[in-house]
Amino acid sequence: MRIDLHTHSTASDGTDTPAELVRNAAAQGLDVVALTDHDTVGGYEEATKALPSGLTLVTGAELSCRLNGVSLHMLAYLFDPAEPELARERELVRDDRVPRARAMVAKLRELDVPITWERVAEIAGDGAVGRPHVATALVELGVVESVSDAFTQDWLADGGRAHVEKHELDPFEAIRLIKGAGGVAVFAHPLAVKRGQCVPESAIGELAAAGLDGIEVDHMDHAEDTRARLRGLAAELGVLTTGSSDYHGSRKTCRLGEYTTDPEIYGEIVRRATGAFPVPGAGG
Repeated sequence: MRIDLHTHSTASDGTDTPAELVRNAAAQGLDVVALTDHDTVGGYEEATKALPSGLTLVTGAELSCRLNGVSLHMLAYLFDPAEPELARERELVRDDRVPRARAMVAKLRELDVPITWERVAEIAGDGAVGRPHVATALVELGVVESVSDAFTQDWLADGGRAHVEKHELDPFEAIRLIKGAGGVAVFAHPLAVKRGQCVPESAIGELAAAGLDGIEVDHMDHAEDTRARLRGLAAELGVLTTGSSDYHGSRKTCRLGEYTTDPEIYGEIVRRATGAFPVPGAGG
């Protein structure tokens, strides 16, 4: 089985619609794909209706968190999307996205970048607007060569000249909410140092003690020695290890199925979840 547990659609900051994403996943030979848009479940219905036969959909989300001033992401799998506490927190994060993006545009204009809010909103479309949409506008203007080049201290990285903080969950609270909604919690790309500051490994241990189910090990932003270190840490802590593409369509260079999760670990994630079940494709 080929299992990719971290992808994004136009419901957040990917470039594939949810329907295109599941069709592309099937075309890439995946057996299981998780839709984990940022802080939203808005792509579920479209992805489920379009799901090709032979492909299983895992519903999820990537939750925005912050610990001691450091931003991090928590993957939540197979939770009940209607559970009120987690739904309320997702809404708070989403509601903060528009004023935050507007504030980033204002800062960029103060830096003499001729960016407009109208263009950023157009790029985001119906998705949850975020830094990748602002970064795409910077690429269009020729300010940077690629979306990843916008995530530096010069521009949009945490603490950068045009960065604006947003409402984010405490990761311990995120774990509690995910578990309360019947889901499974996995720390996304925990040592992706190229993205900026990461929490110390001791914090990962504290999160594991609080109920964290796993850590994402095989990821494009983890070097081989980092993956080996994370596997050792996971074994020490007794948590699961996953692998995923973090696919964003054409917004990033990673491909669907570039990194995958072991079928036994996927089976354990499904076994632990009580909020939702994987959706088998019916030929959509």
